[in-house]
Amino acid sequence: MDASSSPKPTRSRLAWLNGIFLSGALIVAAAFVFGASRSVSEEGRPLPAPALDEPITAAVETAVFAGGCFWGVQGVFQHVAGVKEAVSGYAGGKGEDATYRVVGTGRTGHAESVRVTFDPKTVSYGRLLQIYFSVAHDPTELNRQGPDRGTQYRSTIFPTSDEQAKVAKAYISQLDTAKVFSKPIATTIEPGRSFYAAEAYHQNFLTLNPSYPYIVINDMPKIENLKRLYPEAYRAEPVLVAVAKPTH
Repeated sequence: MDASSSPKPTRSRLAWLNGIFLSGALIVAAAFVFGASRSVSEEGRPLPAPALDEPITAAVETAVFAGGCFWGVQGVFQHVAGVKEAVSGYAGGKGEDATYRVVGTGRTGHAESVRVTFDPKTVSYGRLLQIYFSVAHDPTELNRQGPDRGTQYRSTIFPTSDEQAKVAKAYISQLDTAKVFSKPIATTIEPGRSFYAAEAYHQNFLTLNPSYPYIVINDMPKIENLKRLYPEAYRAEPVLVAVAKPTH
């Protein structure tokens, strides 16, 4: 969605939300448009593990990441071993609640985000960061990801503890110093922000709609990159949010 002014349906997922289904020549056209906007998140790249990681102090932890459309980010983390739940939602904005339609205006300060509940004995916070920067999105893009533009699609980490903030800051510095990306990392760190779960029809969208054009072009490559680059962390059967139901 283009959030530079008023919200406008500029991609296939908004067409679906309005009850319009792409077929035939429209799918070909969508593939051309989305394909031209693909970023390194669809290509993936191996990254070094964080030199600094969070110590294990609890049986279960939560982490919140924003990296463009939450469909793909959620789908990636749902395939990571040790993740107990990955919920699509909104974080970083004003107000005591958030909805897709309101956040989509780009005026609330929220970002489409994913809250990850994980077992730190199986997958560390540092490992989640590595996957987040490597395959879940392109951290060098400012206020956009692929075909999506606006602050609601920004690259942001919402740490749930001081230790997470410390590890995230150190890893960004490590990657920038190593120049693993051709451009500086644009990811911001915003602690102390509330998270609001997204509507049920957004949950598990990648798994429930694998043939949806936007998913095929922008998000399924991320799952393949996770499997290819981090096979030891990949789980074939995704862990799904219980409330979600098929969308079509």
